[in-house]
Amino acid sequence: MRPAATKDESATWDKRDEAPLTLDEAPPQTLGVLDQGAFWANLGVSLLGFSGALFLLNPLGDAPLTFTAAMVAAVVGSLVGTAMVGLAAVPGAQTGRPAMVLLRGLFGARLSYVPTVLNIIQMLGWGAFELWVIAQGAQAIFGGAVPYGAWVIAAGVITTALTIRPLGAIRLLRRYVTAGVIVSMVWLTVALVREGPALSGGSWEAFAPAMDYVIALSVSWVPVAADYARHSRSGRAAFAGVVGGYTIAQVACLALGIIALALVANDDTRVWSAFVAAPLGALFFGILVLRETDQSFANVYSTAMSLQNLLPRVDRRIFSVAIGVLTTVTALVLDVNSYGAFLAVIGAVFVPMFAVLVVDYFVLGGGARWNTAEDAPSRLLMVLPWLLGFATWWMLAALPEVSWWKALWTAVREAIGFTPAPWMSAAVGAFLVASLVTLLVGLPARRRSGSVRSERG
Repeated sequence: MRPAATKDESATWDKRDEAPLTLDEAPPQTLGVLDQGAFWANLGVSLLGFSGALFLLNPLGDAPLTFTAAMVAAVVGSLVGTAMVGLAAVPGAQTGRPAMVLLRGLFGARLSYVPTVLNIIQMLGWGAFELWVIAQGAQAIFGGAVPYGAWVIAAGVITTALTIRPLGAIRLLRRYVTAGVIVSMVWLTVALVREGPALSGGSWEAFAPAMDYVIALSVSWVPVAADYARHSRSGRAAFAGVVGGYTIAQVACLALGIIALALVANDDTRVWSAFVAAPLGALFFGILVLRETDQSFANVYSTAMSLQNLLPRVDRRIFSVAIGVLTTVTALVLDVNSYGAFLAVIGAVFVPMFAVLVVDYFVLGGGARWNTAEDAPSRLLMVLPWLLGFATWWMLAALPEVSWWKALWTAVREAIGFTPAPWMSAAVGAFLVASLVTLLVGLPARRRSGSVRSERG
C-alpha cells in the first residue's frame, strides 16, 4: 500500500501528473495513444458537425453532392486534414512546447505574436460557438423550460472547471465519456437509418469545395495540436492518436449528420429534432450534448496556452478563468450566421502556415535548430510562403458571402484572367504553393549555414 504523501511529495506528484502553470516549468509527458485517441475522437464528434454536414453535402448552395460523393469527400478531407494536425502535433511532443510557442522557431519570437493573436481570436470564436451549440442542443431536448442563457452559463462553468486540470480532463474523457459517445452514435445511426432517409440524387460537381470544407474542419485544430501533444509520451503516439481518433469520429459524425438532414428536408435548423424524435433519442442526444463541453474546454485551454506565448509567466489558471468568462459572455450575444465563412478564413490562414512549418521543421532540418526562446530572432523570409499560400487559397476557393472580401478576390481573378476550375482544391493548392516557396527560400539559407559550419570545423 502506498504510504501517505507528505506535503512536499504531494506537490511533486501534482506537478508531475498535471500540466504546468507557466512556461518556465517542464510539462509531464504522460499521455499514451489511448488517452490521445479518445480525446481526439471526442473532438471529432461535434453537434456543429451534424448541422454543418449541410456544408459538406451542398458547399456551393446550388450543386448538392450524391451521398457517395459526400462520404468520399468526408473520408479524403478528414485524412488530409488530420494528417496535417498529426504532423503539427509531433514537434510539440518532441520539444514539449505549446503550439504558439513553437512558432517562435518558425517566425521568430516577435513575429510569432501575429499568428498567436489570430489563433486567440479563432479559439474565442470556436469556444463561443460551442457554448451556443450546447445551449441549443439542450433546448432541443427540454424546449424552453430553461432559458438559453442559463444553459450557456452552466456550460461555461463546466468548461472553465475542466481547464483547471486539463490532463485530468483528458483522462476523464478516455475512461468514462468515450464509451457513452460510441454507444450514442451507434444507437442514433441505427434508429435514423430505420426511418428510411432519402439519400439519392446529386452529383460530384462540388467535390473539391466539399473536401476543402472537411479539411477546414480538421485544420482548425492545427494551431492547437501541440498544446496537448507536448504531454505525449512520443511523437508517434501523438500522431496516431490524432489521425486514428479524429478521422474515424469525424467521418461518422458527418455521415450521421447527412442521414439526419435527409429526414428533415436538409433543413439544418431542424436537424437535432431528428435525433430527439428517435426512440430514446433524447437520452443519447443528451449524452452528446454533455460531451460537447470537451470542445469548449479545448478551445478555452488552448486560448490560455496561446496567451502564455505573449505572457509566459502568468498562471494559466488565471487566463483560463478570464477566457471562460469572456467566451460565455460572447456566446450570449453570438451571431452564428457566418459559420461557413469563419471556417474558410481558418483554413486560409492555417493550412499554408502549417505547410511552412512542416517543410522547415521536417524537410529543411529545422527541428535540430528550433529556437523557442523569448528572444528568438525574426525570420521574415518564412512569412513570404505563408502569405503566398494564403493568397492561393482565395484564388481557388469558393468565396464567402462577405461583400467586400468577395469583391476583392473576384477583382484579382479578373485582373489576371483566372477562373478556378471546379476540381481545384483551395486547401491542396495553398499547401503546395506554401511548401514549394518554403523550399525555395529555405534551401539556400540551409546551404549557407552548412558552409559556415564546415569552414568553422
